[in-house]
Parts: sequence; structure tokens; C-alpha cells
Amino acid sequence: MKILVTGSNGQLGYDVCKELQKRKIDYIPTDVNNMDITVEDFVRKVFEDNKPTHVIHCAAFTAVDKAEDEEALCTRINVLGTENLVNICRELDIPLMYFSTDYVFGGEGITPFKVDDETNPLGVYARTKHEGELLVKQLEKYFIVRISWAFGKNGNNFINTMMRLSESNNVLKVVNDQIGSPTYTTDLAKLVCDMIVTDKYGVYHASNEGYVSWADFAREIFKLTSRQVKVVDVSTEEYNAKAHRPKNSRLDKSKLVEQGFELLPTWQDALYRYLKEKSWLSNK
Repeated sequence: MKILVTGSNGQLGYDVCKELQKRKIDYIPTDVNNMDITVEDFVRKVFEDNKPTHVIHCAAFTAVDKAEDEEALCTRINVLGTENLVNICRELDIPLMYFSTDYVFGGEGITPFKVDDETNPLGVYARTKHEGELLVKQLEKYFIVRISWAFGKNGNNFINTMMRLSESNNVLKVVNDQIGSPTYTTDLAKLVCDMIVTDKYGVYHASNEGYVSWADFAREIFKLTSRQVKVVDVSTEEYNAKAHRPKNSRLDKSKLVEQGFELLPTWQDALYRYLKEKSWLSNK
């Protein structure tokens, strides 16, 4: 087994490579510097030179608001880049793992979305990730793993933003009507590595267990780090972000259990370990 990992310098790709290394599984780390997924000839050359047996596709344009202004670039990376990988994987009969998002559902209601629920992507980012899903589904051997609210130590995320803002603010307005599950990429990477060595193909949902609002997530961050910051609840409409944000990011993860995979730990446990690793945990 030899696994090609795209986006190896991103939050998820970094942790996937670390986990593969820990398990002594041969892997090829790639990022835009050594394999631009939007250039098919470039991608083919990397495949020819390295002869991977599997692909874990972590590379993506994930800046949701920025995508509204840079639609062409977002589409090029998330759709064309994925199409290039799909075409080559089809020709070589190589399994591909693709990461998608709760955004593909649109985020209405309060019921956790099941893997086969109807999609309703709203906004450029959501649309491009959904189009990527449709391309991947053309393969016989694929995994689509939808995740939500990702955080990891090798990139920017909500926790890092809250910690940075707390340095110069003692009051922060945070959205309280978007509900979901944070996903620690260290935990997700373990599931990914469990999954890729099997032939249990299909669509999955994966995130840490439990649901929380962004506002309550922020409160827990400040509580564990002893930051004296007051979190003021605001609605999605009041926050007025450029791109559509789903109010319901709850994902039903029962398929993981059905297929014999372990659920991820709770988001509270994941947050504690992340803060500890970043040396932000309060000693009090």
C-alpha cells in the first residue's frame, strides 16, 4: 500500500500524514508546491513517478467567505482539481477518499443529516464541494467523508481565532444559532487511516461527538484557558457574513457504527486535548 495525500500541509492533510507515518504506511505527501491538482499533466507525472495504490484527497479551497469573491479559483481547486484526480484514479483503478462538508445540505431544520439525505448546497464553497462529490461518485472505489467545523494544529481555525481575539478584546460577539460538531483533525486522521485500508466504500459523516453552538464553543474555550472574555450571543442574521452559513450542521454518524468503525471522542474531550497540545490549557 502506497497512499498519495493531497493538501499535506493543511490541517487535515498534516494529521493524516502523521498518522500514516505512525502506522508505518507508505505515503506520498503532496501540496501545491509539488503537485498542483488543477494541472492534469502535473498530476499524471506525480502518479507515474510514485505509483500510489490509494489517494486521500485533503486539498481544497475552504475559505467560505473568500469563495464568494474568488469563485473561479474556488471552482478550479475544488472541482477541476478533484476531476483530475478522479480521471486518473478511474484509469488506474485506484480508490479515492474525498472530504466534503455539512454545507452541502444547506443547514435547515434541527434533525441530524443522514448520508443519503437530499443535498441543497448554498453558496460558492458549498456548490463546489457538492460538485466534487458528484465527480467522485463516478468511481467504483471511493470514500466521501463529510465533516464539520474542523480544527487542527497546522492551520487557522475557530479556536485559534478566539484565542487571538481574546488578546485584545474582553467582549466578543459570537453566533449562537448555528449548531454543529467540532472535528479535531487528529481524531479524524485515525478514522481515515482505519477506513482507507478497507473496501467499505461509500459516503460517511464524521465529526467529534456532541453538538454545540459557536457561542457556547467559544465559552468553553475561554473557560478552559481562563481567558476573561464575555461572549455575547448574536444571530446569523446579525452577524451578516458574506457567505451563507448553515444553522443546522448536525451530522448523523450511524453509518460509521454500521460499518464497524469507531465514533470519534466528544468535542469537549477533543478541545481539551487540543488546548493542552497548544499549551493554552489553564493550570487553574
